[in-house]
Amino acid sequence: MKKAMFVGTLLALATVTQAQNATYRQFIEELLESNIKTWIQEPAIINGVKAQNTKHASLAPDDIQRLDQQWQVERKSREQPLISGVLANPISSFLKEIKEKNDGLFSKIFVMDNKGLNVGQSDVTSDYWQGDEPKWQQTYLEGPGNLLIGKREFDESTGKFLIQVSVSVVDPATQEAIGAATIGVNLVQLMRTRLAAAMSQ
Repeated sequence: MKKAMFVGTLLALATVTQAQNATYRQFIEELLESNIKTWIQEPAIINGVKAQNTKHASLAPDDIQRLDQQWQVERKSREQPLISGVLANPISSFLKEIKEKNDGLFSKIFVMDNKGLNVGQSDVTSDYWQGDEPKWQQTYLEGPGNLLIGKREFDESTGKFLIQVSVSVVDPATQEAIGAATIGVNLVQLMRTRLAAAMSQ
């Protein structure tokens, strides 16, 4: 019976309807409250974002473009000083731990500063600058408490259904938005977790 219920859940992911989209949103909002908000305000993240905001305070648009171009060149090169520096910092280490502890629930996590530049990430992103994308524009720029839930997508590289969830990163001391974070949520794992919770009640 349990196996049949889970198979039905997977089939629902492949034939999503508007009503199911609403269900996914509900589950993701619950995940935000029960999980993501717990670690998104950890000192490792808040202090790291604030430090990079200070470091990048004087960056001009041309500087940002150069850094983004450098990142994309490094992704195809053996020499990766910018990428390696980001992946080795405390925020990236923390995000990797969060990903590992959640047993496949998160496919990728990255945090951005107040200019849309990556501060830390669990995995290498395609870009260093996210400031031209809704994930930053509709979270950080809109202020504290903003949430952006992307469309359900099938990731061919992993064979998983994913939804990107983006939130503003808020300084607990001032209640001001200081950056943003994007979390790739594995829908199959999310539904599996929800099903297990429901069956344990």
